[in-house]
Amino acid sequence: MQLIQQIAFIILAGISIYLFAKKIGEIRRNIKLGRDEDLNDNPGQRWKNMILLALGQQKMFKKPLPAFLHLAVYAGFIIINIEILEILLDGILGQHRLFAGPLGGMYALLIGFFEILAVLVLVSCVIFLARRNITKVRRLNLKELNGWPRNDANIILITEIILMSLFLTMNTADLVLQGRNAEHYTVTSQFWISGNFTSLFENLSNGTLIAIERTGWWLHIIGVLIFMNYLPYSKHFHIILAFPNAYYMRLKPQGEMKNMKEIQNEVLYMMQPELAPAAPTDGSQPAQQRFGAKDVMDLSWKNLLDAYSCTECGRCTAACPANLTGKALSPRKIMMDTRDRLEEVGENINKNKTFHDDGKSLVHDYITVEELRACTTCQACVEACPVGIEPLDIIQQLRRYLVMEESNSPQEWNLMFGNVENNMAPWKFSPDERDKWAEELNAQA
Repeated sequence: MQLIQQIAFIILAGISIYLFAKKIGEIRRNIKLGRDEDLNDNPGQRWKNMILLALGQQKMFKKPLPAFLHLAVYAGFIIINIEILEILLDGILGQHRLFAGPLGGMYALLIGFFEILAVLVLVSCVIFLARRNITKVRRLNLKELNGWPRNDANIILITEIILMSLFLTMNTADLVLQGRNAEHYTVTSQFWISGNFTSLFENLSNGTLIAIERTGWWLHIIGVLIFMNYLPYSKHFHIILAFPNAYYMRLKPQGEMKNMKEIQNEVLYMMQPELAPAAPTDGSQPAQQRFGAKDVMDLSWKNLLDAYSCTECGRCTAACPANLTGKALSPRKIMMDTRDRLEEVGENINKNKTFHDDGKSLVHDYITVEELRACTTCQACVEACPVGIEPLDIIQQLRRYLVMEESNSPQEWNLMFGNVENNMAPWKFSPDERDKWAEELNAQA
């Protein structure tokens, strides 16, 4: 019987790890569809950003209560899953509480600490469910979350509650069996939380207790393996991607726009031709590059990593002045739409081996012109994001495409663009007359 359990466990774990690795490979390929962008400068600052933002969740603490609850869930997820290592080894080797002997008294202390975290995770998840479904916090109930996104959040929270309950129930039954010196159940010291509930199981037979403990053990590890494979399809994939995303944050000052060399050269040809680069002498032509971004392949790999890293917490949208004044723009929706389009492109590649034009694009089919024009480029969304995502960079690239390739801009903008091109200034007068306003001031003086 023990051998059958070992074989079943190894097969289950192997299939789960294979499916997880396969999906991770697809996501990595999708991210690499983006344009190159060099973000390897200043590694010291990058490591600091990763530690503060991804591990320490620095930005979350602008609102202490939600930050504490989120930290409890996050720390619990990372630390409690250290015990998964023991469960995996127990399952493969056919052992029970493999680390109890080598660690001695420290083992019960560790499990007790894990149990406190489990209770914190359980309580935090209940509060998060209430915030989403009872008190209905505004940023957690906007229309872009209707359907799957809202269900996804609830599924994860309920799953965490079930997993933590199974963990505590399993430990309680285990302690009672230890007290009865049941075979295979290594005696340890009392666990801090489950040790207080052993009286609930005292009247049960050993067979029933073993069934409860083994059922809890199997359901716990099966739940973890299912959760592992569910993760890449969920917004909660940020648990993993928050770390590389924080590391590869752009270190430039916020608000500094990235210019295209081709556009800069045109300005130099117009205003300072002596500084403009000379045309190639061999007659070759530089590769044509799209101005801005029409689809996800025109964005950089960092933009696409941002999309997969989005937590859908809505802090960006809650801080957006355009959204707060009733405009169509929601920075969170920009990130969700980018990820949805990227997933659609990935499925296209899975089906056809290479991407076949499906007649769709990120701009127009997923993100509307109205949304893009509502942005004031104030950087509030970038400042608010707890994991260093930049919705504004995507918005700017999509707007650049609309203006420069589709000539799709308001008439007021077109007048300004014409004046800049013809008069080298936004105003409708010739460069020769620029200084007249100063002459008039001097005359008045």
